[in-house]
Amino acid sequence: MDTVKPVTMSTEVQTMKILLIGATGMIGSRVAAEARARGIEVTGTTRGGAAGTERLDAADAAGVAALAAGKDAVVLAVSPPRDGSPTVAPLLAAGEGVIAGAREAGVRRVVVVGGAGSLEAAPGVRLVDTPDFPEMYKQEALAQGELLGLFREKAGDLDWTYISPAAAIEPGERTGHYRVGGDQVLADDKGTSFITAEDYAVALVDELEKGQAVGRRITVAY
Repeated sequence: MDTVKPVTMSTEVQTMKILLIGATGMIGSRVAAEARARGIEVTGTTRGGAAGTERLDAADAAGVAALAAGKDAVVLAVSPPRDGSPTVAPLLAAGEGVIAGAREAGVRRVVVVGGAGSLEAAPGVRLVDTPDFPEMYKQEALAQGELLGLFREKAGDLDWTYISPAAAIEPGERTGHYRVGGDQVLADDKGTSFITAEDYAVALVDELEKGQAVGRRITVAY
């Protein structure tokens, strides 16, 4: 009589692996911490190769592809320069590099840390075009808007998500709570549009894990 051996089902859960470009900035560092706290394997990069990170220029598609190989997702968390030098070209070059590098590596999932300036403050009126928008952040906001346009135009074959923060974002408490909106500024019942960098990171890693906003821009705020 033949003996039937029981089938053993594997219960091992595969660890998510991400490439985080811009891992030491205000938002990038918090995304790294949030992801690692959830058991996600993070390969962080910086332009200068800061301690604990790989050296990478996001505009270098081949470099992006080499580090993205075998990963489940690429997160782009770089900001334009704030030293008075041109802002749009470097950020668009980073976006182009990530799109091409992710394709070359066979990584479909790309999540972008975006800006709030391109959100609509009123129908047809972007936040960056309102009279009270801070002049010091205007060029950065315009560059981030161009980056969103780049992903909408050229990344249709990728599972991308662009995540805009609230109108104001700064370090603070991690509550784990936030609301999700679309292309309009998201504010509370007092008209305040705000989120901490910690809760922005929660929202971004949630989106990485759940993939509920593929192929579009969302915004997160309280």
